[in-house]
Amino acid sequence: MDCTKIGQICLGRYSGLLTKLENAAVKIQSWWRGNMVRRTLLHTALRAWVIQCWWRSMQAKMLEQRRRLALRLYTCQEWAVVKVQAQVRMWQARRRFLQARQAACIIQSHWRWHTSQTRGLIRGRYEVKASRLELDIEILLT
Repeated sequence: MDCTKIGQICLGRYSGLLTKLENAAVKIQSWWRGNMVRRTLLHTALRAWVIQCWWRSMQAKMLEQRRRLALRLYTCQEWAVVKVQAQVRMWQARRRFLQARQAACIIQSHWRWHTSQTRGLIRGRYEVKASRLELDIEILLT
C-alpha cells in the first residue's frame, strides 16, 4: 500500500475523533476566555468601586473643611460686630459722662459765683431752747 493511502485511511478513522477534540478544545478555550473576561470585569468593577469610595470620602472632607471655614469666618465677623458695638456703646457712655461732668462744673461755677455774691448778706442765728428751734434770719438786699 501506498503511504498516501495509509494516511487517508488513518485520517478517515480518526477524523471524527479530531473534530471532537477540536470542539472540546474550543469549548475549553471559550470557557477560559469567559472566566478571564469575567475576572477582568470583576477586578475593574472593584477598582472603580475603590476609586469611587475614595472620591466620596475626599468630597466629604472638602465639604467639612468648607463648613469649618464658613463657621470660622462667621464667628470672626460676629466677634468683630460685637467689638464694634462695644466700642460704640463705650463711646456713647463716655460722651454722656463728659456731658454730665461738664454740666456739674457749670452748675458748681454758677453756685460758687452766687454764693460769693450773696456772702455776708444773709445773716442769721439759731438757738435751741428746750424742745424747739428758734431761728432768726435777716436778709439784707442791696
